[in-house]
Amino acid sequence: MDALIKPLRGSKPSEVKSSSAKTSSAKTAGFSPAELDPSEFMAAAVQPDRSRPSRHEAEYAVRTLLSYIGENPDREGLLDTPRRVVEAYDEIYQGYHQCPAEVLNRTFGETAGYDDFVLVRDIQFTSQCEHHMMPFYGKAHIAYTPVERVVGLSKLARLTDIFARRLQTQEHMTAQIAAAVDEVLKPRGVAVMIEAEHTCMSVRGVAKHGALTFTSRFTGVFRDNPAEQARFLSMVRGPSR
Repeated sequence: MDALIKPLRGSKPSEVKSSSAKTSSAKTAGFSPAELDPSEFMAAAVQPDRSRPSRHEAEYAVRTLLSYIGENPDREGLLDTPRRVVEAYDEIYQGYHQCPAEVLNRTFGETAGYDDFVLVRDIQFTSQCEHHMMPFYGKAHIAYTPVERVVGLSKLARLTDIFARRLQTQEHMTAQIAAAVDEVLKPRGVAVMIEAEHTCMSVRGVAKHGALTFTSRFTGVFRDNPAEQARFLSMVRGPSR
């Protein structure tokens, strides 16, 4: 994972004005980017008062699936499999119990007037497709243009893991990461790109190993200024060191 911070450069009033004009023009034309409701993703997904099956019930469900595929859940090699699977689920899906807002809430103001974007690229992750409950994995690249305060670089990686450790679609995960950064940090803009391989199409179905899916989400200056998008994409696609 590479953390990249571009050199300090001042923004010109004309650039800000131009950006606002483009946003206004887009709204006039009837285009409005879809927005996510913060209540849907900014808190832990599992609330303490929410009723859930017991661990015993979860393990019994695994036994049922073993029987369904034609296995004997009582044979020696599978006796502890239900327990192991449930324990693995606790780890793989721990994002349901974590709060994205808490990860981003601690910021730092000692930026010496820094006003260009900050990019953390090559954040490796593994998630689970909500359609087949099969893994998809790859890299996330996240940039934002701060206003006075910045967040610790590791927090963007932690944020990625929170959303990745839930049942997901890549498109939804991309939008959630961008919306969370936008909601908490209130930056001038956010850019998120995710590239991933989905085992639901590389291991099963069409079985196209190595096929990558790319998704992106831009807000603020990244959405309104093509030059900022181009800089972001150029840095994401640049050589790794």
